[in-house]
Amino acid sequence: MSSNSLVNEPVEDLASRLESMTDDELFGTMNDLEKASNAAEEGDAVEEIISRIALAESEIERRYPGRLLAPYREWKQRQPLL
Repeated sequence: MSSNSLVNEPVEDLASRLESMTDDELFGTMNDLEKASNAAEEGDAVEEIISRIALAESEIERRYPGRLLAPYREWKQRQPLL
């Protein structure tokens, strides 16, 4: 899924999709959202992306209690092309 569609889809849809994603899909989504936030101009778009990043962070923390974002950072280190 492109980062543009991640930002434009209804937040409720994204939240429900995050729950059913595999870990790789979730981490890939988080990575895409981070890239979108780095590329976005200041303003409402950035705030919308940040709120979606927070949703992805919450799902990662739900799956890995007490580990915060360590599983995501470990996944990023294993991805040679990111």
